[in-house]
Amino acid sequence: MKPTGWFQIGWSADLEVGAVTPLRYFGQDLVAYRAASGRLVVLSAYCEHLGANMAYGGAVQGEDIECPFHNWRWSPEGRNTCIPYQKATNRIRKVGTWPAAERDGVMYIWHDEEGGPPQYEIPSVFELFEASGPQGGYHGLIPGGTYETAEIRIHPQYVIENGVDFAHFKYVHRTDEIPTVTKSEFDDHAYRTELALTFKRRSGDASEIVQGGTLGSILGLGLAYSYSWGIGGICSLTAVTPVDDEKSILRFSAWASIEDDDDAMLAKRLRSAISQVRADIAIWEHQRYTEPPGLATAEAAGFREVRQWSRRFYPEGHKGRSWEDQQAGTDALEKAELSK
Repeated sequence: MKPTGWFQIGWSADLEVGAVTPLRYFGQDLVAYRAASGRLVVLSAYCEHLGANMAYGGAVQGEDIECPFHNWRWSPEGRNTCIPYQKATNRIRKVGTWPAAERDGVMYIWHDEEGGPPQYEIPSVFELFEASGPQGGYHGLIPGGTYETAEIRIHPQYVIENGVDFAHFKYVHRTDEIPTVTKSEFDDHAYRTELALTFKRRSGDASEIVQGGTLGSILGLGLAYSYSWGIGGICSLTAVTPVDDEKSILRFSAWASIEDDDDAMLAKRLRSAISQVRADIAIWEHQRYTEPPGLATAEAAGFREVRQWSRRFYPEGHKGRSWEDQQAGTDALEKAELSK
């Protein structure tokens, strides 16, 4: 059961004009290429002629990709545009297409198990949070501001539930206190959260209390945008893209606000942001989905709301069942056996 929505496939700087690269997401082999115009194109990997994988040896020809086997060409719309040894093209066969988009230096594809078109647009992280200020107040995606895992056992739902899990900030991220949830709003495709917390800024033997917080905007099950402030501002994106029914790749992007930092201090701020994500990953990749969870009273409403909201992103016939329900069902059977 693979969720519907936009998912990150990499960073724009990784794919130059004329470049071709293989991808594998949602259990399917894909090919991504950057056309001569600069357009990002993502297609099913296999040529509809004799099934060669165009991600290996394929070449960009203008806006099209050319298969390495017999040099058949396919357009961004998946149509055959050239068979070099005859005048007529194949008007019957079509390569599968994947809607693709780019914002803020990040590459995305749209996935819908039933083949439906995108239901909403990809935002710019700098348009989501009025408090963050405009893009001009931030460094770009500089070296040291991005992080990518290998294929790991992690589902996007773990990341979106982070938005209501206020308690883990103290025990995983070692904040000085448990933050307060001041906002939690849901709509068709996104939910927004706001957490307020304080930091202790230490300088030598002295320390001062600094007010801070995090605004979150979670889009579908694959994209978690945030703006954090307190000790320097950071806009970020935590994105999880399923490779198959068991594994995903997590990517993190951080845009640091332009302060009076030298290069060393800027690098330290980015390392700190990435270390927080890595602390989450250390939990998530070994986590077992629990349904129903044994929640504390204070957190129950938030978790129940986000799990109810998340059901809309699963294919029809699977709504209300999470990606790891099989495991939950196995757990229920084991508990039944133990109770006998």
